[in-house]
Amino acid sequence: MTTELSVARGRGAEPRPPRRDDNDDIGPGKLSLRYRLNRLDVKVSPYLYIAPFFVLFAVVGLFPLLYTAYISLFEWELGADEQPFIGIENYTALLADSQFWNAMVNTFSIFAISTFPQVVIAVLLAALLNTALRGRTGWRMGVLLPYVASLVALTIIFGDLFGVQYGTINNVIEFFGFDRIDWQAERWWSHVAIATMVNWRWTGYNALIVLAAMQAIPRDVYEAAWVDGASKVRQFLSITLPMLRPTLIFVIVTSTIGGLQIFTEPLLFSPSAGANGGATNQYQTVVLYMYQAGFQSQDLGYASAMAWVLFIVIIAIAGINFLLTRRLASSGEA
Repeated sequence: MTTELSVARGRGAEPRPPRRDDNDDIGPGKLSLRYRLNRLDVKVSPYLYIAPFFVLFAVVGLFPLLYTAYISLFEWELGADEQPFIGIENYTALLADSQFWNAMVNTFSIFAISTFPQVVIAVLLAALLNTALRGRTGWRMGVLLPYVASLVALTIIFGDLFGVQYGTINNVIEFFGFDRIDWQAERWWSHVAIATMVNWRWTGYNALIVLAAMQAIPRDVYEAAWVDGASKVRQFLSITLPMLRPTLIFVIVTSTIGGLQIFTEPLLFSPSAGANGGATNQYQTVVLYMYQAGFQSQDLGYASAMAWVLFIVIIAIAGINFLLTRRLASSGEA
């Protein structure tokens, strides 16, 4: 009896024959081909997903940039039968053009007055919106309204506010016993007025970007600082600002790029002046001068050279800002 049970158990313990699979008929060559296709799909698919962006960038970004550089080497005027090649003469003429340097000074002046206060106010406004305000969602939406509003409408409104005779700003100034300011005729005050328009539009937008970065900071860090006796000001200086450095780098670089390309605000600040930027070009920016040369004087070669010089200046300034802020961030972490 025991022997029969052992034999039965021994037979039951024998290994079962392997199941036949449909892939058994596939040879090594076909398995290798399928493996290669899978590997190729894994490697190529990510590039195919991002390819539409690079194709679109090449069509609407890279090609116009290179074609502008090509046009800048010619005496390219609209309506002319020929466009002779003149090499770098447009660039040499541009560097000797006093109106171009005047426009460059105006551009940097408006940029300095608008960008630096804009970033500081955006950080402070974000810190205020990050507190337990009543109706804070409405306030956060409200600071974005100047950005989504029509830029043309805002510029016209601010042009009326800064009017010489009937402007609200001058009425307030006169109410306090000061003389009226000719915002459109004086160089410095016209820059202040245009910078005010820029700050009004972009401060809320940058504040929301900084606010999103503030809300990403772990609350445990603030709780630990509070336990150690750190005040709100000390927490802001020692925790919030250091952890906002990557976001501040982004805001500063984008504000630099936008500030050096300012166009609509000075163009519509005084509709009668147009692209001249005032009677004596007192607030004509580089982009305004570029528009005047290209579309009013129809000298596209000269305007293209101006565009490339401005492009190089913007890249250089943005790169310097990035390196400086990154150096400050690394030194602060050390």
